[in-house]
Amino acid sequence: MISFNIHARLPNGRGRAGTITTPHGKIETPAFIPVATKATIKALTPEMLRDYVGAHAILANTYHLYLQPGTNVLKKSGGLHKFMNWSGPTYTDSGGFQAFSLGAAYGKNVSKLAQVKEGITIDHDEDASIRLAQVDDDGVTFKSVIDGSTHRFTPEISIDIQHTIGADMIFAFDECVSPQESYERQKTAVERTYIWAKRCLIHHNKIKTQNSNLKSPALLGIIQGGRHEDLRKYSAKVIGSMDFEGFGIGGSFDKDDIGTAVGWVCDELPEGKPRHLLGIGDPIDLILGIENGIDTFDCVAPTRIARNGGAYIRTGRINLLNAQFIQDFTPLDPECDCYTCKNYARAYIAHLFRAKEMLAATLTSIHNLYFVVNLVKKARQAIIDGNYEGFKKKHLPK
Repeated sequence: MISFNIHARLPNGRGRAGTITTPHGKIETPAFIPVATKATIKALTPEMLRDYVGAHAILANTYHLYLQPGTNVLKKSGGLHKFMNWSGPTYTDSGGFQAFSLGAAYGKNVSKLAQVKEGITIDHDEDASIRLAQVDDDGVTFKSVIDGSTHRFTPEISIDIQHTIGADMIFAFDECVSPQESYERQKTAVERTYIWAKRCLIHHNKIKTQNSNLKSPALLGIIQGGRHEDLRKYSAKVIGSMDFEGFGIGGSFDKDDIGTAVGWVCDELPEGKPRHLLGIGDPIDLILGIENGIDTFDCVAPTRIARNGGAYIRTGRINLLNAQFIQDFTPLDPECDCYTCKNYARAYIAHLFRAKEMLAATLTSIHNLYFVVNLVKKARQAIIDGNYEGFKKKHLPK
């Protein structure tokens, strides 16, 4: 269903520039993939995403689409592409991350990226009754975030749902755990993810055989292991040896050393298949991920930050809710040529936020997505031109 060609490599690193070809078009890699959680990029139309942002692909959320509008609606509509009027390539995640965010991390403000301190663990008995997800060896039992109803995901059910959604690339069901979990808990998640990966492949191939006249999505396996080198390498070896068409690197990381952990994994994965880093979108992390062998990324951060008044600029980030921007008539980023920066000033967008106008989120989201999408495009060109070190010096904070 997909093919991947590598065109250029970093001479002294793992990074590469390539092209993923899908039934709905090409993704020039490295690439940042905006997240369309419920078949929409919040505050933007698909046309804006294509024409103003220049994104090649989107990633939708299996768990949320299963709950709303539901797989029956998506099937009757002709699949994700027709339903949301997006003609480009698509991904869907597996729902595995929701086992973490709605389970042990629910209500605790625990991120998959953390400054990890030794000896800190999550108490699995504390407040278990309020969690919206419970994990066992066979799958995950969820409570709906919409109405509290109970639902069950297994590897087979996740694959069924993703086939119905109809994305070009789908992910095997996995277990993501917190960076604050113990080594033994991380090891359990690695083993469970491996067992689930085998089940996903078996069920995926069964569906393909039963529907040989239909186009099937490409299935990508997921590597876990947290911040532990031995677990990451083991997971990459066993998942990498399986018949997946690409790979996702999931789970939790130490924020200070994400590039190193990514490098551990990429050294073990097959060279000729695409690698996707799940849920990572900070500009610094993108640059380090590309250098260490990542081809595609997804993250909700650019639009989430935008809806809360935050805008990326080359030197970091600004908060448009601060008083200093009320009479600042310069663009969000003077070096940016996006639609927003060419047409609107900081003062206007700051006014929109204070007036609680919806346009504020639209204009800032356009800018933030353009910023990260084009940052990664520049990285790709730098690899092709043989000038990645110069690119890093310009774009990494001093």
